[in-house]
Amino acid sequence: MAISRHQLVKELEPGLNALFGLEYKRYENQHSEIYTTESSDRAFEEEVMLSGFANAQTKAEGSGVSFDEAQETYTARYTHDTIALAFAITEEAIEDNLYDRLASRYTKALARSMSNAKQVKAVTPLIQGLPSTDNFDSGDAVSLFSTNHTTVSGTAVKNTLTTQADLNETSLEQ
Repeated sequence: MAISRHQLVKELEPGLNALFGLEYKRYENQHSEIYTTESSDRAFEEEVMLSGFANAQTKAEGSGVSFDEAQETYTARYTHDTIALAFAITEEAIEDNLYDRLASRYTKALARSMSNAKQVKAVTPLIQGLPSTDNFDSGDAVSLFSTNHTTVSGTAVKNTLTTQADLNETSLEQ
């Protein structure tokens, strides 16, 4: 389906004062402040969390050493997506347009769309990680910001503040 003269009626008539709608401020690569970007040539990547050991204990002279076990805990799988969008313009729409170079304008709009799609995908786990949305589970199969993440030892830890606060540097440090 191509952009035709029917969709550009005002650009085919004399008297148009301005075109607008693609000049809004862009917020590029905000995801780089949250995520580390890595390259891959596979359909997915996995990361496995190891449990580690309990705290080492003081050993009395002559007594035996305590032993502990480690194990794999959570597995995170990152499945790669292909993001795509294209546009087509009829020859007549290009020839009859009085005010603008259509291909140039829409190429910029396409670049903006692709950039915006990247930013939206990057923030989705944070938005959908709330227990109320229940759309994004972390490695332990509960919502990212749940107050009930169970450790290997069976204790529950929370991934949120006791007293809720806006997301900022101070609340992150808490």
